[in-house]
Amino acid sequence: MMKRRGILITAVMILFCSAALYFLNKGDSANRQAKALPFATDNSTVPVISSKEKLNQYFKKVMKEERSNFSLYKMEESTAEDSGGSSENGAQSFDASETNNQVQGVDEADLVKTNGSHIFQVVDGKVHIIETNDGDDMKLLHSFSFPDHFSPSELFLHGDKLLIVGHSYEEMEASKKVDDSNKMMIAPINEMTKAIVFNIKDPSNPKEERTISIEGHIVSMRKIDGKVYVVTNQFPQYWLLRENEDVDLRPRYKDSTVSGENLSVGYDQIHIFPESKEGNYTIIAAFDLENPEKEAKITTYLGGGNQLYMSKENIYIALQNWNVRPLSDRSDATVNTTIYKYAVDNLNVEFVHSTEIDGNILNQFSMDEHNGYFRVVTTEGNTWDEESPSANHLFIFDDRLEKVSSIEDLARGERIYSARFMGDKIYMVTFKETDPLFVIDASKPEEPEVLGELKIPGFSNYLHPFDENHLIGFGHDTKVVPAKDSSEPLIFTEGVKLSLFDVSDMKNPKEKFTKIIGGRGTYSPLNYDHKALLFDKGKNIFAFPINIYEETEGENFEEGFKFQGAHIYNIDLNQGFQLRAEISHMKGKQIYEEWHNEIRRILYIDESLYVLSNGKITSHSLTDYKLKDELTLN
Repeated sequence: MMKRRGILITAVMILFCSAALYFLNKGDSANRQAKALPFATDNSTVPVISSKEKLNQYFKKVMKEERSNFSLYKMEESTAEDSGGSSENGAQSFDASETNNQVQGVDEADLVKTNGSHIFQVVDGKVHIIETNDGDDMKLLHSFSFPDHFSPSELFLHGDKLLIVGHSYEEMEASKKVDDSNKMMIAPINEMTKAIVFNIKDPSNPKEERTISIEGHIVSMRKIDGKVYVVTNQFPQYWLLRENEDVDLRPRYKDSTVSGENLSVGYDQIHIFPESKEGNYTIIAAFDLENPEKEAKITTYLGGGNQLYMSKENIYIALQNWNVRPLSDRSDATVNTTIYKYAVDNLNVEFVHSTEIDGNILNQFSMDEHNGYFRVVTTEGNTWDEESPSANHLFIFDDRLEKVSSIEDLARGERIYSARFMGDKIYMVTFKETDPLFVIDASKPEEPEVLGELKIPGFSNYLHPFDENHLIGFGHDTKVVPAKDSSEPLIFTEGVKLSLFDVSDMKNPKEKFTKIIGGRGTYSPLNYDHKALLFDKGKNIFAFPINIYEETEGENFEEGFKFQGAHIYNIDLNQGFQLRAEISHMKGKQIYEEWHNEIRRILYIDESLYVLSNGKITSHSLTDYKLKDELTLN
């Protein structure tokens, strides 16, 4: 346990340093204008670095501007005032739930996957394979244990292939063995993203088939059929140039199909966008689970993003640009976003277009592709800036990322909390004191129109389609309390709030039903992780993990722990949310949450429901949710 804790601390320190570098690099965007960038539309015309000398000169310029912008930032800081469900594989021979993916046919990696007879789960540095036996006699068939330098995080499943992806630090240890004469020539590796493919034709005896490692931390992953796309962000240690101008700063990767050694991306394979000043790499690795002997395709660009959306044909990566204004006109740092579009053709991933837009993207659900158009919503500015309040925008682009239309300056002084694109309909929730739900008609991409707006207490930070005319909101209730010494009221987040919106009349949306769970302090992983949801309209299941707290009587700011587990609801268009079951892995009454009993995922196979925590799996009848079996995981 102590060794694992040490590894975790090391990982956190590395991620912290990477994040710090990332935000320092954002200062390099100073004085850039919010406009479409003059990038080439044909990947073959995007320049490449071509030599070590040119690459190192590039990073020297990055360091120079970094120092300049950091000094400006420190000056400004000292003078500034404080301011307070979708099926990927189509036909299946079994009836089982799948990961709650954003785009139908584009699978997302998750903590848990099932093939209808077995459950595969990542937990506490291990991967378990559980034989379900219809939920009556579950068995732990196999448990992968990994060296301390590898930490699994997510899974993909495709036929008889299991892909385990995680963070690896073994290369950092191996680099210490290099003799001193060569060590200074090659920058050490801080972190690798490692993907291990296993053949699970016999689930009790998995066979490793191949390993692919890519330098950097994971941005996101997707799978279309058997093709996997892993996107990483890598921050080279370019400050080593101060000690050795000949250091090799190229990103590295390893593909067991090619070699057991680390390979460096060729200088003629590192693409650079004109006017790029980013001090990091975006690396996209594409490989085929069905053809383990086929070499992975590695695509590398200088510059990178932190949000990813993928359709069946394209990958969109969003990069936040933090602009530092001159002292004379600066009220605060501003953010705009660069969108990079990459075309996907089997394992070939090529940059095709980009654009720069005002504002900041919340998450992957802020982006969408529909009928050849790319749509995106952003928040510009800060909600606490009374002189220049925040505003929210919708932008629509054609397939070349040229702007077709926009709706700008919605909900001044608020920011986007959630968005959902459903064909020609776009839904967006903003919040500061109340929760406006905007209903936008984008059936004419050249003329999108806000048709309706609904203001209600609380906010939804996740939206999920129920049917063509109804939308489910998942978020929190709020309480507005007048402040004694300020004109701005105090906003308190209360219990988890479920909303069923009727949007059949787009001009007059209604909150048809609501359900408030618990009080202040209540939360669910679904508030920030859409994969925590199990929703199946046909089976009428809406289920999610939840931790419930209630206010202590007579106390204003104290909450008492009440429940840790899962809630399973039916949704009825005439009666609203109906709680069918509360399932907990706790034994007896507890006064605190328990890590090993925290519910991570809920899924079903045929007529059984499976509830998975860090320490056990329970199976239940889908008819009445009564317990069928319990399997403790060691």
